[in-house]
Amino acid sequence: MKIHLKRAALAGLALSFAGEAMATEWNVSLWGKRRAFTEHVEKLAELVDEKTGGDFTLNISYGGLSKNRENLDGISIGAFEMAQFCAGYHRDKNPSITVLELPFLGVETLEQERALSMALYDHPAAQEDLARWNATLLMPSPLPQYNIAGLGEKPETLAEFEGLAVRATGGIGQAMEALGAVPTSMSATEVRQALDSGVVDAVSFAPHAHMAFGTIEKAEWWTTNLNPGTVNCPVVANTDALGDLSDEHREALLGSLDEALDHYINNYMNNTMEAWGPALDERGIERITYSDEALESFEAAVAVPAAQSWIEDNAARGLPAQDLYDFVTEKLAELKGM
Repeated sequence: MKIHLKRAALAGLALSFAGEAMATEWNVSLWGKRRAFTEHVEKLAELVDEKTGGDFTLNISYGGLSKNRENLDGISIGAFEMAQFCAGYHRDKNPSITVLELPFLGVETLEQERALSMALYDHPAAQEDLARWNATLLMPSPLPQYNIAGLGEKPETLAEFEGLAVRATGGIGQAMEALGAVPTSMSATEVRQALDSGVVDAVSFAPHAHMAFGTIEKAEWWTTNLNPGTVNCPVVANTDALGDLSDEHREALLGSLDEALDHYINNYMNNTMEAWGPALDERGIERITYSDEALESFEAAVAVPAAQSWIEDNAARGLPAQDLYDFVTEKLAELKGM
């Protein structure tokens, strides 16, 4: 009897060790602090933990694993299993998805941004592009059109952007340059210091970032409808790590992406955007709204040349740039027609 009990105890201990061996932990590299921009990753971690009974855990780090401009490099060498980055931080490393950062592309809602991004992420050229970094595209971080918050004399006309130093990345930077502004590319975590020290006069951000990175505490004016474009910031997984997951854990992860994005968009629209107007009012930040005629002229001067330049530059490096641009514009037209 004692022998049987001992065998049972050993069997139970073996099962316990086996269960522990099956547990999986992934390190996730983000930056800044928890904010609207990271809520889908936070929700994904919650869902994965629930679905696997704690056997699969996403350990989220805000800046503790890598600098934001180095997250794609970290993914490539397996320094961590998941990360978020913005395409405009290193355009040469991920040229395929920078098509989504072209100025005046015409995306109107977060849902359109989500669907358009996911469609592009499934495109073979985008997957091949990111595969060079051993990265698998999981989901976007849909953002509204960017606008500008700044200090000093407010640009009441578009011509008054002439000479203004503006933090702007990607296609937004191209748009600002067309107005005669001086675009400066820097990561979000560097922006407040640059504004405080006078390195930049103004900052292009989505509302959540103006609040999260403190530009709203310094700004005196904000453009309500410049809307030159947005940035594309995917969440990616290390491809080898994704392949090494058990079927159950992989399904828990990939099967939770839609719910995580639903949560993200709901939070952005019903919390962040609802708080934005009152936040401007509380700080006495003056709103600047441009006429439709001025904006149409701005778009006409920027959109086509920027797209053509993007196509030519990326075709020269071997990317099927025209096909990607056509794919994105046709998909967007389809989304708007739904």
